Amino acid sequence: MLAAPVRWPRPSALASPLQRSAPKLAGALQSLGIATVGELIEHLPRELRASRSIQMLKVGEQATIAVQVSSIKRRTLRRRGGRSLTLVEAQVRDHSGSISATFFNQPWLVDRYGEGTKLLLHGALRPRRGFAVSHHALAPESEPVAGEGQDTVAHYPVTEGVSSTQMLTLVQRHRAAIEEIPEPLPGRLRAAQGLPDRAAALSAMHFPSDAQQQEAGRRRLAFEELLLSQIALRRRRALHSGAKSPPLSGPRDLTQRWLTESLPFAPTADQETAMRQIDEDLARAQPMQRLLMGEVGSGKTVVALYAMLRAVEHGMQAALMAPTETLAEQHFATLQALAPEGLIGSALLTGSTPAARRRDALGKLASGQLQLLVGTHALIESDVQFARLAVVVVDEQHRFGVAQRTALGARDPAPHVLHMTATPIPRTLWLAQYGDLDATRLTQLPAGRKPIATHVASSSAERERAYERIREELRAGRQAFVVCALVSESEQLDARAATAEYERLSSGELSGFRLGLLHGQMRPQQKQATMAAFAGGETDVLIATTVIEVGIDVPNATVMLIEDADRYGISQLHQLRGRVGRGGHASLCLLFGTKTSRRLQALARHDDGFALAEIDLHLRGAGDLEDAGQGVRQSGQREGRIARLPQDTPLLEAAHAWAGRLLDADPDLDAPEHALLRHALRAIPA
Repeated sequence: MLAAPVRWPRPSALASPLQRSAPKLAGALQSLGIATVGELIEHLPRELRASRSIQMLKVGEQATIAVQVSSIKRRTLRRRGGRSLTLVEAQVRDHSGSISATFFNQPWLVDRYGEGTKLLLHGALRPRRGFAVSHHALAPESEPVAGEGQDTVAHYPVTEGVSSTQMLTLVQRHRAAIEEIPEPLPGRLRAAQGLPDRAAALSAMHFPSDAQQQEAGRRRLAFEELLLSQIALRRRRALHSGAKSPPLSGPRDLTQRWLTESLPFAPTADQETAMRQIDEDLARAQPMQRLLMGEVGSGKTVVALYAMLRAVEHGMQAALMAPTETLAEQHFATLQALAPEGLIGSALLTGSTPAARRRDALGKLASGQLQLLVGTHALIESDVQFARLAVVVVDEQHRFGVAQRTALGARDPAPHVLHMTATPIPRTLWLAQYGDLDATRLTQLPAGRKPIATHVASSSAERERAYERIREELRAGRQAFVVCALVSESEQLDARAATAEYERLSSGELSGFRLGLLHGQMRPQQKQATMAAFAGGETDVLIATTVIEVGIDVPNATVMLIEDADRYGISQLHQLRGRVGRGGHASLCLLFGTKTSRRLQALARHDDGFALAEIDLHLRGAGDLEDAGQGVRQSGQREGRIARLPQDTPLLEAAHAWAGRLLDADPDLDAPEHALLRHALRAIPA
């Protein structure tokens, strides 16, 4: 939920089209989303670079120099065919020396750049012409006088047809318009946070005297960006709270019997806390919106079933939606094993469900006879009609689009919604992405779980020892996974493939054992049969791709070997590792990759998914944390236009607190001092 540049309401120089002042650059600027002066000013520098000194210039190398004009003149060169070329030659200097700078076919520069003028010149040193200038701009007024220290230059994101120096020239030309930028933040907030006004912050970004001044401007703008996103998240939550849901309070006969008589183990303290929080949510007439973050193997499904049984014991229905058929099938099998026997009617609905079974399930669902439905996005198809839907569980919710994960909840009355993820989310990313959800963390593992020993390996000797360890476990009657990055061998990618490893290991290191092959290109029936054979102990080793990342529960599996582990992010490796260590035996995870990798070393040292998520956040940055197969972006939460996470976490925390204060005092931001803040919120996607 990131803000686009704000288009302010009142007419001013900010609305002036750049087609007038920069017609030759207008096309290139348009491709950057810049059509007006206001949009130009909002196009911020990416970084502040030190300009090259004259003494450091190398022949042929492109460089930017900050200089002062000592003298300037023009001369005309006659060329063949009667054509002429006007050269402007300026003698320029900085603290390291002087040089001749040449401008081509711009005779008016003699009048514009008189003696003493400070310039930023971009070009290259030529053997006989001195510094051949391709782009030039007046140096910002805040630049030190040439001859003192090292100058700095703001560098902008650009595209073909416009350079960073040209961008700076344009911003300088329209510098006066910065003073017309409206101030959306209330004065008391800026005073409390010690923030400059918006115009001063923008000036500091474009024309800083040093990196510290530019950073101060960036932090002011980053705070505003984060505040707007936090207000938008809270207002989205307010929309949910405006909806009405069936309150599920009172008798708990079914869930109490299930907890005391049917559930084969006692809930952990974390699970009990989660159930109490869910009870409090369900008792309200507003829809529950809770995010359940469960450590691998922490028992999220038990908590989800509890929430769904609360609907059933009130004569209503519940649904669980998973992103893949494999995960939906695993959930259905787990719920059938855990649910009170014979007391509830349940069904599985996916794209592979036979037509006759689908018709039967839909008929019972519409009549209310079917109380619990598990499935994929097939649950949100138009012919799926619930009689009395009260609780929805959305698993691995980040894998669905916004429309998909909200479709089940878009009803009247609105159901209570429990969002689940097995990807531990650091507080920073929870605030930035899911600040409209109440959050519950499950970190405790069920009693009897053994830790998983994790080792990073790379040598051939270590590989042979790894296969021997697998053979030892198999001879003891246990099972193993071998995970490969590719389905088939590729000439472009240097990585082991599942199909090739299946053939090689069958006749090589694991000959004599029963091997299975599982990957995403297999037909659903093939995948189901392969998983059923492995879960039933009919195969000893499963050679697979990351299709086993979630939803696979085989307690007898005690070894996992992951090939080309460098190709995965921390979160995905932790998810894969969680497929072993689910029974009562000690387990082992072998990561084949670069031993010096900080990610792999982190996995070897830590088994706490939340600690690993924090490490991953700092190693990668939030800009990489949203969807590289890891869920919370080993791809992003995306970075904002200005904010940088996790570095700006203190700003995010402050913005989160201020969003609460502002909306508690003025829920609709109707107060006059909030008018421009309310306008700025229009740039936030819904």
